[in-house]
Amino acid sequence: MRFLFTFAKNVQNMTASTIFNPNELGRPNGNFFALPYSSGEGDIEIISVPWDVTASYKAGTSGGPKAMMDASVQIDLFDSDMEKAWEIKVSNTAFDLYRLNKENRAVAETVIAHLEKGGSAADSDIVHLLNQVNQSSEIVNLLVYNTAKSILDKGKIAAVAGGEHSVPFGLIKAVSEKYPETGILHIDAHADLRRAYEGFTYSHASIMYNVISELEGISKIVQVAVRDFCEEEATLSGSNDKIMTFYDSYLKDRQYEGETWKNQCAEIISHLPGNVYISFDIDGLHPHLCPATGTPVPGGLEFEQAIYLIKQVVFSGRRIAGFDLTEVSPPAYGDWDANVGARILFKLCCYTIMSN
Repeated sequence: MRFLFTFAKNVQNMTASTIFNPNELGRPNGNFFALPYSSGEGDIEIISVPWDVTASYKAGTSGGPKAMMDASVQIDLFDSDMEKAWEIKVSNTAFDLYRLNKENRAVAETVIAHLEKGGSAADSDIVHLLNQVNQSSEIVNLLVYNTAKSILDKGKIAAVAGGEHSVPFGLIKAVSEKYPETGILHIDAHADLRRAYEGFTYSHASIMYNVISELEGISKIVQVAVRDFCEEEATLSGSNDKIMTFYDSYLKDRQYEGETWKNQCAEIISHLPGNVYISFDIDGLHPHLCPATGTPVPGGLEFEQAIYLIKQVVFSGRRIAGFDLTEVSPPAYGDWDANVGARILFKLCCYTIMSN
């Protein structure tokens, strides 16, 4: 077996991993992949954010982080691209947001029902409810930001496992402050460029609008596999030189006409600066890989297509400065969504370490 990358490990840091046998069955221990590291010990710290308050179609992604952790225990930690990938130190910081999420999800559902009946977000009997939801989202953003900043200040890598796609805003803010001129590789079925969708300032459908509007340290957003968007989003993407969107239909047309995925990946990556943050909404994949996600859309990337794109980011010499994986729902069709999500998460960890 020829490995593309050999993981250089400091012998002094081997204490925990020397008693860990990656060839044995995984034993649930409160950490992703059943790796033997407690919160704060990892070179990569995954921040679990169970939040789906602004979900506009189907809620349930608040259970995503736990579902992925449960599924990750059965992943074989041998990786053909990276020798001894199991020696990567990954640990988990989990937020207990159950009560806050439950209370505010109920409030958000009242707001959404009001709007679906023809009401306005400006109606006097609904404004205070919108304010409550928006304030709860700001609490989560600040919690994620402070946690991520602390991790980055220690010279470690911070990542987010969601939850709906609004939750990595605080992480992206922290990364953009530490590494100015960072670019985002955004894999998603949706453009997420809506302004305060349904009145929710930090909606899952507004994450990239908020990033481009509020974070000066982000120099470029390169979107891939987008196939569900409104006219306003298309206009913003076409008029803002910080946004480059590779629509799914455009990529598929080129593929059907004979262009290789390798060449398309090279073009996508050419728009990214040296530091890259990967924001991966699982619905960027074909829905047969994530049927339970909140807003599934026909089309999208196959699993290996997405992994190849991320791999090419690393091989281009760019550095992955952080990442998130969001919109994974807990088992609805067996544990398929969580299984796929956990494997993407493992690959993101491997390629991030390769690039640093």
